[in-house]
This record gives sequence, C-alpha cells and structure tokens, in this order.
Amino acid sequence: MKAINKISQILALAFSAAAVVLFFMPFAEMAAKTGAVDFIGAELAFGTKLEGIGQLHKSSHILFCFVLTVISVLFAGLTFKFKKIRYWAPAVALADAIYMLVIACSRPGLFVDSRPLVLTSAPVYTIFVLLTSVVLFAAAVFGVCHLLVDDRIMFIEGKVKKTILQRLIATLRDYKSELKKIVWPGLNEVVKNTIVVLVICLIIGAFIWLFDFGLGSLMNFITKL
Repeated sequence: MKAINKISQILALAFSAAAVVLFFMPFAEMAAKTGAVDFIGAELAFGTKLEGIGQLHKSSHILFCFVLTVISVLFAGLTFKFKKIRYWAPAVALADAIYMLVIACSRPGLFVDSRPLVLTSAPVYTIFVLLTSVVLFAAAVFGVCHLLVDDRIMFIEGKVKKTILQRLIATLRDYKSELKKIVWPGLNEVVKNTIVVLVICLIIGAFIWLFDFGLGSLMNFITKL
C-alpha cells in the first residue's frame, strides 16, 4: 500500500509538471497575410508581439490557468514534506482542469483577444488545449488517490481514528439526522406568517415614506428661508 501511495504521489507531480510543459506547445492557430501563425499557451497567457501582424494582448483566463498549473506543481511537490498540502494539491489541479476544459470547449474568441491582429481567419484551438485539461484531470485523480491511500495508511498505523471516507459518511449521517428534526409548518401557518410579514413591511414602508416626506418638506422650508 505504501508503494501505491508513493507512485500516486509521484504521478500527481509528474502530470502537473507535464501540464506546465504543455503550455509551451501551440495552443492556437491563426491565419494572417504573411501565412499561418501558431501561438503557444504562454504567448496567449502573457501576450506577444509579431512583426507585420500586431500585438496579441494577454488572455487573463489562460494566464489564470497557467498560474493555477504552476501552483498545482508546487503543491504536488510540497506533499512530499507537508501532509496538509495533500488536500490542496488535487483541489487546485481539479479547478484548473475544469477551467481549461471550459476554455477548450468554447470558441477561441471568448478567451483569446485577437482583435488588434491583422488576420484573414478566426483563431482555432489546437488539440493541446484539451490535452492540457486531460493531463490536469489525471493529476487531480492521482492526487486524490494519494490522499485516500495515505489517509488509509495513517488509519492502519493508528495515527487517525477515522479515515476521510468514514468522516464524510459520519458527517452526512449527522446532516440527515438534523434534517429529520426540522418541523415544517402547515399551509395555514405559512399563509398567516406571510400575511404578518407583508403587513409589517407595509407599515415600515409607510413609516419610512412619511419620515422621508417630512424631512424633504423641512429641507424645502429651510432653503426658502
């Protein structure tokens, strides 16, 4: 079990690092008067300038995903020394993977600002955008696997009283028992309480209106003096 734990930990780090490498692969293809132009993910994230075509502004969405990817690599590496980071590493990788999947499944025009460029056709994503999302999902899966296996090892060694799954099941049971204690009001009580709330709202609204009207009249009187 310890071997599985270590392998999943290493694979989570490897896939996170691979996602960073993929950001330096062609993410988008654009056709210009000078010919076809490929932009790597880092260029889309930070922006770049090409002679004869113009300045490509940075994409805040892709830049955010790039930063999350770097953070996921950092967290995956820190799991070897700090156990608490094992919760954050897969969470960041999963959030990054979902964001990248949204980008990959959307039109490039939504996330890539190509308006300043002199293009003859709209930009098109390459397979590397979707591949980055898949790799990040793999990093999240192996991160979760490491989390669960490591937690199981700690439970067997007596370092924790319950595993994560056992704590989760206990929490859901507590919620279920609390929900059973809720007393739902009947129709008559709901109607009565609704009428009371409406009447109180009308009274407070009328009071505020009268107070505002009185202050307004007073201010008009003072200004005329």
